[in-house]
Amino acid sequence: MPTDVFRAIELLSGTPYGRVSASRRALPFTTVTRHIVVDSRLLLRLHRGYEYHRALDGSVVAYEADNVNSGARDTWSVQFTGTARVVEPTPAERELFGRTPRLADGIPYDAVFLRIEPEFVTLHHLTDVPVYGYAHPL
Repeated sequence: MPTDVFRAIELLSGTPYGRVSASRRALPFTTVTRHIVVDSRLLLRLHRGYEYHRALDGSVVAYEADNVNSGARDTWSVQFTGTARVVEPTPAERELFGRTPRLADGIPYDAVFLRIEPEFVTLHHLTDVPVYGYAHPL
């Protein structure tokens, strides 16, 4: 594996959430999801009630995570692109996710899991990024 891929996996292992993107009936969508890294693959936990897993299962997806809002002077962004498949994680993998959210949009959270087999891994760095406030006055 190239060094950038190892570094990308290391960075993803240090952040719990990212965004998965795909298309649904030719319309793009993105949703926030919890992830873990297992054997250089991503395992995602989503809320079944959104039904995004139906559009993602068997589709080529892009998964992105970063530290952009961390306030760090050096920021990074990692993108995994590959095919997602609905899977049943092992008990050990479930444990790595930690506590499941109680509610999703006011209804009980029902977890569904997807594994992404990466075909492309992209890592970008921005060095000495000026940090601005999150809100700008009008």
